Amino acid sequence: MNTDITHILPADFSPSSRVWIYQSNRPFGEREAEEIEEQLHQFTTQWNSHGVPVKGWGRLLFDQVIVLMADETESEVSGCSTDSSVRIIKSLERQYNVNLFDRLLLGFLVKDKLQLLPLAQVSYALDKGYISKDTLYLNNTVQTKSELENHWLIPLKESWLMQKLGQTA
Repeated sequence: MNTDITHILPADFSPSSRVWIYQSNRPFGEREAEEIEEQLHQFTTQWNSHGVPVKGWGRLLFDQVIVLMADETESEVSGCSTDSSVRIIKSLERQYNVNLFDRLLLGFLVKDKLQLLPLAQVSYALDKGYISKDTLYLNNTVQTKSELENHWLIPLKESWLMQKLGQTA
């Protein structure tokens, strides 16, 4: 699994572009993934903020993670346009019967696959060797393109989660 996502991200977007990450509680099948990609494309090409087009981008990564991005160098994303992005995500939830808003389900790349663990089970998974401090963690708290490129897929030991668990690197 290629964890370098920089080649996928739009090169002409500012490093300060806003990012929203929605992780599904299950992987999407091939047909679902194609449909989702198409819906994200349609949404981002029609995304507006107070009648002004938003320079937007959206992709499904690892068959399970939706990333939306808005370059605000030309027009800022208003509350209404943020609401419209949440509406498309909620629509995808209903359409595919998934949960895209569960922040207690954490993503890890284990043996080249995205694996989800409830926050409450992370310590157990570490103790049992299912994951290690070097396992890549999906830090879905990133908020900009620059953070997405540099701080999204990080070793668990470098994440906020280690402090929360009371672990040391």
